[in-house]
Amino acid sequence: MKATETPLIEARNVSQRFGARPDLAAKIAIKLRLAEPAPVVHALDDVSLSIRSGEVVGLVGESGCGKSTLGRAIAGITPPSDGNIFWKGVDRSRMSAGQRHELGLAIQMIFQNPMAALNPRMTVDELIWEAPRTHGLARSSERGAYVDRYLTLAGFDAAMKSRYPHQFSGGQRQRVNIARALAVQPKFLVCDESVAALDVSIQAQVINLFMDLRDKLDLTYLFVSHDLGVVEHISDRVAIMYLGRIVEEAPVEEVFKGPNHPYTKALLAEVPRIESGKRRFKAVEGELPSPLAPPKGCHFHPRCRFAIHRCRVEVPLKKEVAPGHFSACHLNDTTC
Repeated sequence: MKATETPLIEARNVSQRFGARPDLAAKIAIKLRLAEPAPVVHALDDVSLSIRSGEVVGLVGESGCGKSTLGRAIAGITPPSDGNIFWKGVDRSRMSAGQRHELGLAIQMIFQNPMAALNPRMTVDELIWEAPRTHGLARSSERGAYVDRYLTLAGFDAAMKSRYPHQFSGGQRQRVNIARALAVQPKFLVCDESVAALDVSIQAQVINLFMDLRDKLDLTYLFVSHDLGVVEHISDRVAIMYLGRIVEEAPVEEVFKGPNHPYTKALLAEVPRIESGKRRFKAVEGELPSPLAPPKGCHFHPRCRFAIHRCRVEVPLKKEVAPGHFSACHLNDTTC
């Protein structure tokens, strides 16, 4: 991204914590050391990510690393505990009610479980028409053509729109979710593991659909996934997340050909390749630490065989190691 180019959407220093809020009595008890503070989940820790118009950014990491939480924060579903989200350079927290309403339509999210995201008591026609009707995007006389257009764009047979979600396969239901998101004419889609629950052959169809829609409707994507193969196929740029922090960010070719961070290298070493022959694949050693008590310093240091003392006490900053390639690793500052 050019230094002078304003991103379509940007997260700046976003942190997200989840935990019970103590009432007055609990606060007094904690202050008097008669009770322990409630446990706090540190889901995101000072995360910054910018996405320019028309770009597909893949967000990758192990389950529990905070990918979905960041996607929800960017989509406006869960307000961050700290930090800010900017849309076209404007802080969302400073927008007027009208601007926030427009932004709520401009950003849509497609979830992992297509059945859970749909109301089982509504027909496909009702599911697609509900939001456009509520927000006045089309007149009642246009309902049939309007619903058919977005179902067709999503690759769904509009002739079946009078049926209910349980009457379709997982792939068909996900196409309904995509059509429902498109029906409010968004500019930016957050796809949260949106092909993970589908069969491999259906995954390929839906991924190709996302790519076609990008060209037809000038869409921008944040594509959240744990599948590096999918991300490599669809993304322009990739951000690697580990325990609430982005540890590496680069164009997709750079990440797959010249990874810098030890965690990225470990993830890529797990990906099966045809040219790998009989090589044995080695999983990332150790378990993902609990976000209730994340390690000090670099979060990855307990699992990193290259860790030095500095990694255990100091949080590494994300630095540019090549044009457009950023990595948060102390080893970039040392010859050790």
